[in-house]
Amino acid sequence: MNPDITALALTAAREAAEAAAEVIRHYWRRGVEVELKSDATPVTIADREAEQAIRRILQAALPQASIYGEEFGLEGERGGLLWLVDPLDGTKSFVRRTPFFSTQIALMDGDELVLGVSSAPIYGETMWASAGNGAWLDGERVQVAATSTIGETSISIGNVKTLTADARWDALGALIRDSNRIRGYGDFCHYHLLARGSLDLVIESDVNILDIAALAVIVREASGVFTDLDGAPLTLETRSVLAGTSAVHPQALQRLRR
Repeated sequence: MNPDITALALTAAREAAEAAAEVIRHYWRRGVEVELKSDATPVTIADREAEQAIRRILQAALPQASIYGEEFGLEGERGGLLWLVDPLDGTKSFVRRTPFFSTQIALMDGDELVLGVSSAPIYGETMWASAGNGAWLDGERVQVAATSTIGETSISIGNVKTLTADARWDALGALIRDSNRIRGYGDFCHYHLLARGSLDLVIESDVNILDIAALAVIVREASGVFTDLDGAPLTLETRSVLAGTSAVHPQALQRLRR
């Protein structure tokens, strides 16, 4: 993508994330009623108003791009430039008054994820990245750790319900036994920790592309590796994650494939 368009898009995404943060902070202080969507997941007025605020800014900045959002679906066509937006990823955390939720905004150019912004307004940090320009945490460039062996690895697992019924569950158990330690930070948090060198491997089997698209750009630009659990690149249909340092990721993938 043209560097000038990339810079414009990243500025817009960061502005949109901050606009969403204002909405989220307002309802965090005030409290909200919770509704259930058709898939039994919760949604609030904060989710909807945050996405509307995001859409207004992104459409004004890049009118040629389509937008695919968690709450209002696809506006425009797939292919070309496509914004991927989850205005409040972690609504369950939001309604239970824990700070592990975020706004996720990414941009795809064709099949390639080219930029991402991950804003966690109550947790208190924002990360962003664009292809070839590194990953940044509140203005400071970050890198994944230099961890190279499973024995040194700090692993975090998130949504793994599907994996418990998978043949790879035993392989995950062995991976955990051989690792340095296991955590379960979940949502945006363990990807932020991975990108800044505080974790080495993240495993999830039940995600949506809107949850992870921006985080994938951030981890990759921090010199990490981000694929699905089969080692495949991300698509709009991706449902799992294996993300880690460049040395640990292939070792974990080999174990899970066995």
